[in-house]
Amino acid sequence: MTINCNGKLISLHQPKVMGILNLTPDSFYDGGKYKDDSSILHHVEKMINDGASFIDVGAYSTRPGAIDVDEQTELKRIVPIISIILKEFSEAIVSIDTFRSKVAIECISSGAAIINDISAGVQDQQMLNTVAQLNVPYIMMHTRGTPQNMQQQTNYDDVLKEVLLFFSERLSIAKSLGIKDIIIDPGFGFAKNLNQNYELLRQLEMMSFIEFPLLVGISRKSMIYKTLNTTADQALNGTTALHMVCLQKGAKILRVHDVREAMECVKLHDQLNA
Repeated sequence: MTINCNGKLISLHQPKVMGILNLTPDSFYDGGKYKDDSSILHHVEKMINDGASFIDVGAYSTRPGAIDVDEQTELKRIVPIISIILKEFSEAIVSIDTFRSKVAIECISSGAAIINDISAGVQDQQMLNTVAQLNVPYIMMHTRGTPQNMQQQTNYDDVLKEVLLFFSERLSIAKSLGIKDIIIDPGFGFAKNLNQNYELLRQLEMMSFIEFPLLVGISRKSMIYKTLNTTADQALNGTTALHMVCLQKGAKILRVHDVREAMECVKLHDQLNA
């Protein structure tokens, strides 16, 4: 189970950690925190030193109810930062959190290695063809609608069954186009209410039937802090607890705000299953 990132084969037999770098002013946890080159590079350096295998860079907030940002604004925010990161950390593997094919093209041209698409190619009909042409690893996530309306689209008869059917359809299209290195993300918090998030988590091992590596992004999300009656700022302990559950149920990549703590989960999980 490997993915090819700019010619470097990365094994996912041992779980990996993907660190989050948000360039948006309105992300739910760290919006506006990284405003200049110095703070961005310091954060990236810390994530790499703490053990992150991938740095996931996003310039469009996808939290529920987020304000839509036009393509040019997203490009202006993200493309220069890719170059800055790779100039300072040439070995870093950068993932791009975007659902827009043009943004993906520009970022891959600037040295990014992975495309992380919250819509699995649904919001931009050119995305899957673009990924196939770029020949890069592709993370496809399950959601419905857009960040602006997704929380009004949580009417599932069986959330796990419908997520699996969604991936069956999207994977069939992706594979027909020749996309090889695919990672799936069930989309915790995206078009799912609190109970549906936990229903998915309870049955997460069922995602292994898809036979593609599984990425999980639950870091500091409302499914944690609302359950604990706290805030995103205080949700690290709850995040860590559920990260271990995700690893036990087959997650191969943890997408996180707090790399060091996630790496500790991975190390303990590896020891437990040695």
